[in-house]
Amino acid sequence: MTNPTTPAPDARPRGLTDVVVACFVGCLLIANVAATKLIELGPEFSVGGVQVLPLITDGGALLFPLTYILGDVLAEVYGLRRARRTIVLGFALSLLMSATFLVVGAAPPGSDWPLQDAWVSVLGFVPRIVLASLLAYLVGQLLNAWVLVVIKRRTGERRLWMRLLASTVVGEFVDTVIFCTIAFGPLGAWLGGGSIPLPALLNYIVVGFVYKVAVEALLLPLTYRVIAGVKRVEARAASAG
Repeated sequence: MTNPTTPAPDARPRGLTDVVVACFVGCLLIANVAATKLIELGPEFSVGGVQVLPLITDGGALLFPLTYILGDVLAEVYGLRRARRTIVLGFALSLLMSATFLVVGAAPPGSDWPLQDAWVSVLGFVPRIVLASLLAYLVGQLLNAWVLVVIKRRTGERRLWMRLLASTVVGEFVDTVIFCTIAFGPLGAWLGGGSIPLPALLNYIVVGFVYKVAVEALLLPLTYRVIAGVKRVEARAASAG
């Protein structure tokens, strides 16, 4: 006889917490791998010894801003504790990914497999990217969530645009500086893979910061809708529970 208090095996989960967390962690892991490739856009051009072009970024820039948008959703809808828990989960899985790549890279390749050097040269660089991402996120994402929550305590539900942009500016600036200087700068050179010249590094930091903030600013209307939609779903789930 079925216990009436036990949910049916095929009952749908209420709320969107699992979807938001999965998207956040998935974007983080994909961005960590994609960030191993540096991308240069434009011809060479300098002013007073300062490199203006080419613009330097990395493959992780395609998805990285989405992690901050999803981080905003987590902090705005679920609060600082849930956001912090998700960030820690993403870090743990990034470490697992990095450790797996290291073990697989160190394992003896098959005698007929010609891609060992190529595999190690790309994925073997990921641990340095992951370390940079972990340290950057530890400060950047938590600052992003903290600033958003602090402003929300003072403004209530009003001025969502202000807390989204303010938290992004603070979090992305710290995140970008830490990540760039470790992933491709002198702070991470001792991990292997070398570093890019200082003018290129400064270009990389400025371009990365401006790009990430600009993307979130442009996607602000979409972020508004996502936050509102998630809040509606969670409100219905709470009333149904």
